[in-house]
Amino acid sequence: MPGLVVVGAQWGDEGKGKVTDLIAEKADVVIRYQGGNNAGHTIVRGDDVYKFHLIPSGILYPGKLCLIGNGVVVDPKVMTEEIVGLHARNIDTSGLKISANAHVIMPYHLMLDHAGESKLGKLQIGTTRRGIGPCYADKAARLGIRIQDLLDEKILRQKIYAALEPKRQTLRPFAKDPALDLHAMTEEYSALGHQLERYITDTTRIVWDSLD
Repeated sequence: MPGLVVVGAQWGDEGKGKVTDLIAEKADVVIRYQGGNNAGHTIVRGDDVYKFHLIPSGILYPGKLCLIGNGVVVDPKVMTEEIVGLHARNIDTSGLKISANAHVIMPYHLMLDHAGESKLGKLQIGTTRRGIGPCYADKAARLGIRIQDLLDEKILRQKIYAALEPKRQTLRPFAKDPALDLHAMTEEYSALGHQLERYITDTTRIVWDSLD
């Protein structure tokens, strides 16, 4: 089965969403394979304007499989808001599938992003401060939390604790922030996980099956 890959090579704002939308009409599967919600893809359909941050714009075509792959870092709050927004506009999201192995952007990732940029002062990288870089750093350090972990509160609690331990010094300025409370964070993200549960699956298997 032939495939087309859309790659941005100009630090964003190249119109990837528009190109993807054009290609998606004739595609069987539309896959988001990396990145996070650091930018938006704006699609205009007549008088309707849609802004996507995580979900592939192919979701606007009924019957299309839209996959969030292993390489994407997912903010569950953004994902649930995007799904709710689509439902409010009567867009079917049954074709959306999220990889169980995709990594999760947690509240401390956003804090680390803010802290890192502030520390650099005039030498700031210019991140969107949405926790994407720190989330990928945790993935590389094997301290990441995967989407599937949100469905098991015990495992989630253990993984959050393990991820926070080496960051305590850096996160000291945020020590009193209620978002860093282990119990509250576990409960909140477990609830978010269960809202997304029907979309979570083995996307790699879906891709292989589609090649048969």
